[in-house]
Amino acid sequence: MNQSKTIACGIVVLSLVHSWALASPPKVSGDDFAEQRVYSPYAGRNYPDEVLFGDMHFHTELSFDAGLIGTRLDVDAGYRMARGEKVISNTGQPVQLVRGLDYLVITDHAEFMGLANMIRDSDSQLLSLPWGQWIHERFNAGPEGRLEAFQDVAARGMTGDNPFSSDDAARSIWRNFVEKAETYNEPGSFTAMTGFEWSSTPAGNNLHRVVVIRDGVEKSSEIVPWSMFNSVDPEGLWDYLATYENKVGGQALAIPHNGNLSNGLMFSDKRFGGKRMTREYAEKRARWEPVIEASQIKGDGEAHPRLSPDDEFADFEKWDVSNLLGTTPKEEWMLKYEYGRSALKTGLQLKRKVGANPYKFGMTGSTDTHTALATTREENYFGKYRATEPSANRHNKPVIPTDDPDLQVLTSQESASGLTGVWARHNTRGEIFDAIKRKEVYATTGTRIRVRVFGGWNYEEGDVSRHDFADRGYQGGVPMGGELFTAPGGKAPRFMLRALRDPDGANLDRLQVIKGWIDRKGNTHERIYDVAVSGERKIASDGRARESVGSTVDIENASYTNTIGAPLLSGFWEDPDFDPGQSAFYYVRVLEIPTPRWTTYDAAFYGIERPDNVPATVQDRAYTSPIWYTPDS
Repeated sequence: MNQSKTIACGIVVLSLVHSWALASPPKVSGDDFAEQRVYSPYAGRNYPDEVLFGDMHFHTELSFDAGLIGTRLDVDAGYRMARGEKVISNTGQPVQLVRGLDYLVITDHAEFMGLANMIRDSDSQLLSLPWGQWIHERFNAGPEGRLEAFQDVAARGMTGDNPFSSDDAARSIWRNFVEKAETYNEPGSFTAMTGFEWSSTPAGNNLHRVVVIRDGVEKSSEIVPWSMFNSVDPEGLWDYLATYENKVGGQALAIPHNGNLSNGLMFSDKRFGGKRMTREYAEKRARWEPVIEASQIKGDGEAHPRLSPDDEFADFEKWDVSNLLGTTPKEEWMLKYEYGRSALKTGLQLKRKVGANPYKFGMTGSTDTHTALATTREENYFGKYRATEPSANRHNKPVIPTDDPDLQVLTSQESASGLTGVWARHNTRGEIFDAIKRKEVYATTGTRIRVRVFGGWNYEEGDVSRHDFADRGYQGGVPMGGELFTAPGGKAPRFMLRALRDPDGANLDRLQVIKGWIDRKGNTHERIYDVAVSGERKIASDGRARESVGSTVDIENASYTNTIGAPLLSGFWEDPDFDPGQSAFYYVRVLEIPTPRWTTYDAAFYGIERPDNVPATVQDRAYTSPIWYTPDS
């Protein structure tokens, strides 16, 4: 470069530096910045823009019904496996997730928490009691003695007979547990949360709840878990949660699971013990239980074919012959009070009757694993217990303790499920907990489908294909878990839906809106609308696409291809049957194309006969939390 060009370049640079120096940046506060018109469309964005997948019902060796029957994987192993590391299972097999989870809530049983560890350590507090000496001896007396020890503890847990109660032991176990969570919690990368399971089982009927805690060790260590020995009534649990929040300043919530095994108690139109439903109770339940577990190992809880005979997809992974212990057979009337969709309709009726809706809940999915392994994919399913980890003979073991063949459920009927998708801004405890509380969450039956839905009055069909779909959704309406009120004159609710397949999974079959409503006479109704379907299929004037997506499954080789279905489905839907005077709810169901069930993978891997009591294929799916419509009262 010659001298004249060098001088010219220098003058330009000096001029720019001088201008930059003169134009010092304005001093703008965060609030002022949010109000300015700025170039970056993402600066100051404050709505949830990230989906996080995790498991919120998870047991390690600390649970008596895991540690006493062979689970040796501890809290450390559970967190490590969940964040994507390879671990060795309880039966010595290497296991790893296709991708790590974003978060994990470990929820060991409050009843007898840490008992197996205390026995193995010959804990002095335990051995100071005659019962403690007995169970220590039986546990160490070989397989038969260990089974006898487990049966004794399980029976005491169901009857409320607690032979060992030590506040010091409980606090020590709990403190160590919540400190472990701090070790693995990495905000922004992986969230380790704490909780526990309250295991009320009156007369063998499942009323269990998992408790999820928002806080870290400073607050959560101030308590000890609330067990069914303290109370078998859910209201006792809610009072405990209220005490925690009031005295410690923390936050917690409870999640009911497996209404299908409650024999009509979980979503009853009465309170515990048959007491009359009241507005106070309804408001209390809605406050402390904002979501339910709609899918897990012990069967699917969205809908039932007898309750929804026009829904061809309602007969999915059903456990519906008895209660949790197999002591009482299922009766037809019980089903209404056991499944999510029917409970949402019951909630509309109770709102009209008592003035508040106790069942205004969102949907979640979890594993309820008792192996410390959160495996939810069909080709990577490691069972519920150590005895049902992968093997050639794991399919015909009874999982409900009953001698009545009509009430028996076999291990082949376990469901490789599920996960919860959370819409949040960041991967932190606070963001995840807050999303659950506002119900901006959805259940999957094990895969990582991404799904969003927005409801409002003024969306247009073209909004669905906008690149800023979510921004438009939040500006013009409410997301899943939200509520629309009194309809503007002449308008019906409009919905924008979008679903994306699991990048490591199957294409999508269809995208549906499921509506439930209550008429002026107090009767409830439901209807399913197909909004988007894959392939060349057509949606008829009644809102349904009756033609099946087909199947590419090779059952003998346990394989499939994504040559059918669609990787992305989206749609705009306006309720064609809207009545502005009727309360209603709307949620979205997304279905994948058929894939081999885990039992089919087992048959191919081990060269064994496929169990004939379960289908060869599944259509994994997702259920969003509803959007409610409430007219002016």
